[in-house]
Amino acid sequence: MTLGTTFPMGPKTVHRMGFGAMQLPGPGVFGPPRDREKALAVLRRAVELGVNHIDTAQFYGPDVANQLIREALHPYPDELALVSKVGARRDDTGRWLPAQTPSELRAGVEDNLRTLEVDQVDVVNLRIMDDPEVPLGDQLGAMIEMRSEGLIGGIGLSNTTADQLAEARTMTDIACVQNAFNIVDRSSEPVLDACRAEGIAFVPFFPLGSAFGGDHNDVLEAPAVVGTAGRLGVTVAQVALAWLRHHSPNVLLIPGTSSLAHLEENLAASEIELDGATGQELGAIGRKEVRQPPPK
Repeated sequence: MTLGTTFPMGPKTVHRMGFGAMQLPGPGVFGPPRDREKALAVLRRAVELGVNHIDTAQFYGPDVANQLIREALHPYPDELALVSKVGARRDDTGRWLPAQTPSELRAGVEDNLRTLEVDQVDVVNLRIMDDPEVPLGDQLGAMIEMRSEGLIGGIGLSNTTADQLAEARTMTDIACVQNAFNIVDRSSEPVLDACRAEGIAFVPFFPLGSAFGGDHNDVLEAPAVVGTAGRLGVTVAQVALAWLRHHSPNVLLIPGTSSLAHLEENLAASEIELDGATGQELGAIGRKEVRQPPPK
């Protein structure tokens, strides 16, 4: 299996098909996995198949995803990029809460360093909350300080608007942007356009629809996706991922799963080629109105 072309992200260059660790913890991204050995096997198999970009967060579990990554893969291959995020936390019931103050952001980075057992996280995404209580400039100032100290290699943004991205770029280089985006939900197209113009990696989360339900779950039921899958003899998930890869050269995919079979299916989407007419047909189904993505 070949994972195709690469793209720079912070201090490293990665394959455009990576792996997201969000589905490795228990239900609701909370608590231990249903099958620990299977979760470890998925991580090891991903790297065996060429994945060199793993996306995670200390608040996945919390701690659980990072601990699994460390147990499965430490010491890490030199080419492996570990990407995490800060700006949120979990309470004892699993609720997602903001953690935006400079001290909270530093604690989040330090938690990632501890649980991943590294001296530096290659890229850390700042998860921007809706109606942030702390100004973006203050949050970025804390991130820049930690990068200067060598705790993180590059600064990314998650859940950002185009205006917030422009503001951030007046303060620092941005290694990547991670927003909700898929063949149906195209609300972050202006952000993707800005990233493409500036050579910034764009990492869509929920590439196959939301893991939390709601109105982001119709990706795999769209008639054009289903019809294309039948015509090409592939799965609907592979079509949705292949379209994202073809949509823009700076898109880096991180489909997540706790299944070995689904892992190999997702990674095989990197070998699917879509002709121009098929790409246009699929692209025409997207909802392009601008709206806020769901929590992640």
